[in-house]
Amino acid sequence: MYATTASERTKKPYYVTTPIFYVNAAPHVGHLYTMVLADIIKRWRTLSGEQDAQFLTGTDEHGMKIQQAALAAGMDTQAFCDKNYKTFEDLAKAANLDNNYFIRTTEPAHKEAVQYFWEMLSHRGYIYTAKHEGWYSVSDETFYPKSQVQLSLDPTTGRKRMVSVETGKEVEWSSETNYHFRLSSFQDRLLDLYKTGFITPSNYATDVVKSVSSGLQDLSISRPVERLNWGIPVPGDRTQTIYVWLDALINYLTRAGYPFPPGQEGRLGWPANVHVVGKDIVRFHCVYWPAFLMALDLPLPHNVLVHGHWTMNREKMSKSTGNVVNPFFAIDRFGVDTMRFFLAYQGGLAGDSDYENGYIIRDYKKLLQWGIGNLASRLVGCSKGKLRMHIINGTSDGLPPANQDDLTYQALLEKTPVDAAKHMEQLNPRAALQDIRIHQANKYIHSSEPWKGAENAPRCLYNIAETFRISGILLQPFMPSKAKEILDFLCVDSTDPSKRRLSAATVGSDPNYGEGVRKSILFPPLLSEE
Repeated sequence: MYATTASERTKKPYYVTTPIFYVNAAPHVGHLYTMVLADIIKRWRTLSGEQDAQFLTGTDEHGMKIQQAALAAGMDTQAFCDKNYKTFEDLAKAANLDNNYFIRTTEPAHKEAVQYFWEMLSHRGYIYTAKHEGWYSVSDETFYPKSQVQLSLDPTTGRKRMVSVETGKEVEWSSETNYHFRLSSFQDRLLDLYKTGFITPSNYATDVVKSVSSGLQDLSISRPVERLNWGIPVPGDRTQTIYVWLDALINYLTRAGYPFPPGQEGRLGWPANVHVVGKDIVRFHCVYWPAFLMALDLPLPHNVLVHGHWTMNREKMSKSTGNVVNPFFAIDRFGVDTMRFFLAYQGGLAGDSDYENGYIIRDYKKLLQWGIGNLASRLVGCSKGKLRMHIINGTSDGLPPANQDDLTYQALLEKTPVDAAKHMEQLNPRAALQDIRIHQANKYIHSSEPWKGAENAPRCLYNIAETFRISGILLQPFMPSKAKEILDFLCVDSTDPSKRRLSAATVGSDPNYGEGVRKSILFPPLLSEE
C-alpha cells in the first residue's frame, strides 16, 4: 500500500479515477458501483480537508465494439457516441457524483495526448512492426495467446466456439501486420512494482504475479484501418489505428494535462492516487498501463483498487440472459442514497456480491429505517426538549459519573472514526461503512433505558447525540444528501464547514449543536417493498 505523505499532498491534488466506460451498450449496476466507490474515496479526501481532490470519470468511444454497435444501429459512429455517452453522464449525475470532469476519448485534447504518447514510445524504441497471429476477442478488444482460450459450447445456440478462459467472450483467429510494444522488456520491473502493494486487495495481485512471472509477450498496439477505422490514427501511418486500450488508458493522463509542461507534472493530480477498476480489466491496468508509463519514465499510479462483480442468483449479469439491473430504475425506486449505501455496504472488493431487490429492502429496514431512524426517534423522545442542555453538560463535564456500560460504549464511539479513517486509508470503503455501528448505539440506549429517568440518562443521551453527530459526518461520502439531513436534524452549524469535516468527528469537539432539535422521520417506509 502506498501511503501518501503530507509533503506529497501539498505538491499535487489527490486524484482518483474510474475506468472510462464503453458506449456500445447501456450502463448497468456494475458501472454504478464503480462510480460510487470512486466518489466515496474522493469525497472522503475532501472530508479530510483536501479541498482540491480530483475525480475523473468518462466514456471510451473508440474501438471495434463501438464501430460494430454503430453499424448495427444504422448510425454514424460519432453520432452514435454523442448519443450514448450522455447516458453515462446522466448516470453520474443521478448517482450524485462529485466528479470534477467527465472525459470522452473523442475529444481533440485526448487525441493529441495519445498521438504524442505514441510518438514518445516510438522515439524511445519501444514500438516495432511485425506480423501478429492469435485469437482476438472483439468484445474484450484484445488478443489472447493459445493458453488463454478454450473450446466452449454456446448454451443459447448449441454452437461450438472458441472463447477466452478469463472472460468467456468469443474469440476469432486473426493474422495481420501491425505495430507492437516491447512489453516483454518490463517483466522484472513489473514484478518489483507488485511487491509495493500496487494492487488492492492483494488477492488479485496473486494471479497477476503468476501471469507476469510466466513470461510476457510483446503487445500488439495497432489494428489495420480496413478492419478498424474508428479510432485514433497511428502518427505517420494512416493505414493503422491505435489499439483501443492504449488509447483509453491515456485518458488518465489527458485530464492531468499531458503532455506536461516542464515542472508541472503534478499540477492537476498526476500520478493518480487510485484507479478504481472491475476485476475483468485488471490486466490492462496492472500490466499494460504501468509498462507504458515505465517506458516513458512517467510516475506510476499509487494504487489500483479492484472490485468484484455484482451477480444475480449467484450468476454473472449478462444482457443475453436478461439478468442485468438498470441503475436508473434502481435509483428511481429506492433513492440514490439508499442505493449508494447498499452498494458500498454489500459490494465485494475481494470477491463478487449478489444483487437482489429484497436485499436492498432488507438493509434499508434493518440498518437505516430501524437503525438510524429508530435511534433518532429515541433521542428526541427521551430528551424531552432538553437535548441542548445534555450537550452543554457533556462538553463541560457536567454529567453524572459514567457507569460501566457508558464507559464501554464511549470507548467504542471514540474508536469508530479512527477505525473508519484507517479503512479508508487502506482503500476499503465497505469496512469503513460497516464500522459505523448504529446497531450498537441502539443496544446501548435500550440497555440504559433513559426513558425511565435513571441517573445516567443525561450521559446516555449525550453519548447518543454524539453518535448521531459523528455518524452524520462519517456518512457524508457514502450518503451525501441523507448525511446532510442527519446533521441538519441535529442543528449542526451549516455555515461553518469545519463543523462537518472529519476533524470534527471526535467526541466533544462541537459544543454548539442541538438547539431546537425536533422529531423527524429520516428514513420513511419505502413506497414499494415488492
